[in-house]
Amino acid sequence: MIKKFLTTLILIIGILLLYIPILIIMLLSFNNSQRPYEFNGLTFKWYTQIFSDNSLFSAIINSWSIAICATIIATILGIFIALAINRMKQKYKPFVMFLNNMPILNADIVTGVSLMIIFTLLGFTFGRFTMLLAHIFFCIPFVVLSILPRLKQLDNNAYDAARDLGCTHMQAIRKVIIPGIKIGILTGALIAFTMSIDDFIISYYTTGEGFSNFSTWIYSRLNRRTFNPAAYAYNSIITIGSLLILIYINIGIRPGGKKIEKN
Repeated sequence: MIKKFLTTLILIIGILLLYIPILIIMLLSFNNSQRPYEFNGLTFKWYTQIFSDNSLFSAIINSWSIAICATIIATILGIFIALAINRMKQKYKPFVMFLNNMPILNADIVTGVSLMIIFTLLGFTFGRFTMLLAHIFFCIPFVVLSILPRLKQLDNNAYDAARDLGCTHMQAIRKVIIPGIKIGILTGALIAFTMSIDDFIISYYTTGEGFSNFSTWIYSRLNRRTFNPAAYAYNSIITIGSLLILIYINIGIRPGGKKIEKN
């Protein structure tokens, strides 16, 4: 009885710790006051200010453009890197996997500072391009780790058989390998997108004057004491949208990918 009570209590505390901050942000998005510690009634004005505040809207667009571009490029590169690792001799794989996993194991601040130093030595102008390169860099390992298990499940002779039947190298990859690892590709792409659009530390060290994504915009506004609560509204929209997608996936679609038919 005591064990069951403690388990339930820990579960409730865990859920509260996860979801109370989200609920607070959603509540603040409807607060008529610009100060979070004051509540002056309900309003929807912060939702309209997402589009009227040019700096905020620009930061949101930058976040999405960087995340989408980084995801596409990292996924394409991750596919070929995973293919190369999978066909590599066994004695070389541990070292290459160590190199691939280092950006994941490193603290974000170490990665961010390292990339900042490299970009400075190369003479790059900090801004959109350097942030995009940084996001591609830390997204690739997640894509590779998502694809490799799927590659190991494929028949090792499938690629060679496709080549013997007349396929070129790229045709064999496109018609035989890609269909067999598409779930791993999709998983890696989703993880890469999530990591990119949510990143702050690496973005902070690789951005430049005049360019910011949503996370660096929030940081700069908090420092200047000019924070716009429309950011709460944007976060609420993202949360509700993600929740609706999860509900649709878990309720509206079966694990096999077919929609549930009602009798």
